[in-house]
Amino acid sequence: MRIIPITLPTPFYIGPVNVYLIAEDPITLIDTGPKTKEAAEALRAGLRSAGFLTSDIRRIVLTHAHEDHCGLAKSLRDEAKNADVLVHDWETGHRSGRLEHEEHRTLLVRAGVSDTEIEAMRRVYEGVRLYGDSFAEHEYSALEDNTELEFESGALKVVHTPGHTPGSCSFVREADRTVIAGDCVLKRITPNPVLSPDPIDSAKRFPSLAEYLVSLARLRTFAPTLVHGGHGDCINDFEELFNRYLRAIQQRQGQVIGLLPKAGATAWEISRALFPDTDDVHRFLAVSEAVAHLDLAHSEGKIEVESRNGAEVYRTPGAG
Repeated sequence: MRIIPITLPTPFYIGPVNVYLIAEDPITLIDTGPKTKEAAEALRAGLRSAGFLTSDIRRIVLTHAHEDHCGLAKSLRDEAKNADVLVHDWETGHRSGRLEHEEHRTLLVRAGVSDTEIEAMRRVYEGVRLYGDSFAEHEYSALEDNTELEFESGALKVVHTPGHTPGSCSFVREADRTVIAGDCVLKRITPNPVLSPDPIDSAKRFPSLAEYLVSLARLRTFAPTLVHGGHGDCINDFEELFNRYLRAIQQRQGQVIGLLPKAGATAWEISRALFPDTDDVHRFLAVSEAVAHLDLAHSEGKIEVESRNGAEVYRTPGAG
């Protein structure tokens, strides 16, 4: 199976994004890059160098629905004469922009974010949304865990790996233990566990970090020999990276717990202490990080939580 990485520019702080061409029937593109002229031109150039045109694409598969990964999906589908688009049902970024719905505001209020700050975050994401088009429900099909994407000479197993987003998926070629992991596994950074409503009950918060740890452990069971991530270099030493991720998560959780004052603090207050200089989209990502670690610490009995004026306040047991 020919898996051809194509690196595309993005306008985001994360830098270039990797998309992957599966160069055998049905010709498949995993992720698309953002909706920019520069990314579209780079993608066409990458396809040409591999001997293909956009019209050859028969299937577009999304690891997750952030704009740097899904932004060009709709225009590519149209150029390719209605190629199939597949994404997990728990994803929402291809249907509407982030923070548009009331359940997002509710989660931010619970995290202690002020109305003024919430509106500023929404305005930022209105700008981000320009880098991707929305899909109607009938314009894509659902990826299902443990099914296979079949090709002429083999298959990629769909592995639901929630954490970075609820519907994030990885794809495993079991014949040689190659993995295409999107943003679930990145060589030089730990993926952000983005604050999201629970896909089954939107009144609840998705336990992103706990789910992410399960996803990492599940990928580990395949004993990957090569992992293609959504950004940066490929990974040949998954076991080392797995243990580095665990250490980083443990260290960050210790840091978060250590920042809790006796009177307690909201996730927003912890995020400002952790990342005092963040601005723009990073303020939402910072509070996402704080919530994720506080949720995990609470689930493990390391901290307590109570509601004060609609916001969740965390403290160490016996404090206050």
